[in-house]
Amino acid sequence: MTTLNTLRAFAVLALFGSQLGLAGCGSDNNAEPAIPFVAFNEQLNLTNQEYSALRFNNGVAYHAGGVRGLVIVRQNASSYLAFDRNCSYKPYDACARVHIDASRLFLADSCCGSVFNLQGQVQGGPANRPLRQYTTSLSGNILTIIN
Repeated sequence: MTTLNTLRAFAVLALFGSQLGLAGCGSDNNAEPAIPFVAFNEQLNLTNQEYSALRFNNGVAYHAGGVRGLVIVRQNASSYLAFDRNCSYKPYDACARVHIDASRLFLADSCCGSVFNLQGQVQGGPANRPLRQYTTSLSGNILTIIN
């Protein structure tokens, strides 16, 4: 019985190891590096005038923090999203920074042409990964953003 269990364990490990090997192989050997990790804890008082856009659904505001700054999007009165402004395509390029488009309907990087919706998902351009999203929590008028 122990030999059977040993063989099963070996088979599971072999299968797991082959899956890891396959995950590292493929045609995407030129994958873009991830947006760098920066630890922070930011608190925003939503009653401040600089965050007046966050008083309305789909309102967007910028704040310092993260790698290249933060972009905060209000989904509704109790739900906010926060993303790093660092574009996920070639994140180490000096100009890799997203901004809210003049239409206020999406985020764009004018350097590479990547476009992201207000949920941080890729909508066009060369980027193939979403924006880095940070954790948000709301307590009264204080929005906390952490990584």
